[in-house]
Amino acid sequence: MSAQIIVFANEKGGTGKSTLAMHVIVALLRLGKKVASFDLDFPQATLSHYMENRKAFAQTQQVALPHSKHLLWNEETARIYTLKGEIEKAKNTADFIVIDTPGNVNDLTQEAVKAADILVTPLNDSLIDLDVLAKVDTNTLKIKGPSHFSQIVWSMRQQRMLERKPPLHWVIVRNRLTYTKSRNTQLMLVLLNALARRIHYTVSKGISERVIYRELFLKGLTMLDLKENGLNMPTSSSALTAKQEITELLKNIFLNEVDNNA
Repeated sequence: MSAQIIVFANEKGGTGKSTLAMHVIVALLRLGKKVASFDLDFPQATLSHYMENRKAFAQTQQVALPHSKHLLWNEETARIYTLKGEIEKAKNTADFIVIDTPGNVNDLTQEAVKAADILVTPLNDSLIDLDVLAKVDTNTLKIKGPSHFSQIVWSMRQQRMLERKPPLHWVIVRNRLTYTKSRNTQLMLVLLNALARRIHYTVSKGISERVIYRELFLKGLTMLDLKENGLNMPTSSSALTAKQEITELLKNIFLNEVDNNA
């Protein structure tokens, strides 16, 4: 079995990597796919806590919720296994492997990016966070060159090409979008599109700043659990809009190659 590997990574924390990773995992599970997930963000382990909350909620509420085969990469795991070995092992049983990384770039993150078929980089929709991708002149707002992280991705792409692997599909996700158009929002779009032509990625709208995402984390649920029988899930207009955000994002990540009817 040849599993497709999806990696969530950038050099900053607090951008929504774990939330998006969990939604992708649940979307794939609800499509009947076998999913293995890795959390490389030890000791914060947000994705792993999300998984634990999901299992606890399913048990206390006595509802059947799909789960991935999950591994938290901690110091003990690192002494026994290698990430490359565990990825190869997971490929034997999974259709997809989803990897969440810490808010910094270390050797494990670079190894995960190298293995990725799809790289998802969530970015808070702010000029302050644009330095994850590029060096920008603060006076002219012109792009001076790629960032450290972008250079790492370029290097991993080169290695993939030398190993005759398919090209990496890189998706930049604009998270925490504001409801009204602002100068910041417009500048971000212009700069992201200009940079996309230079370092080759797809720009996608992500998730807005909504209380519902924090509430769902505590239960281990996602917007894709809305129609689960036996769950008292919110059906407000805000919740439905949030579900639409996730659905559109999934289309951009998978380029419609995966049916998004989860």
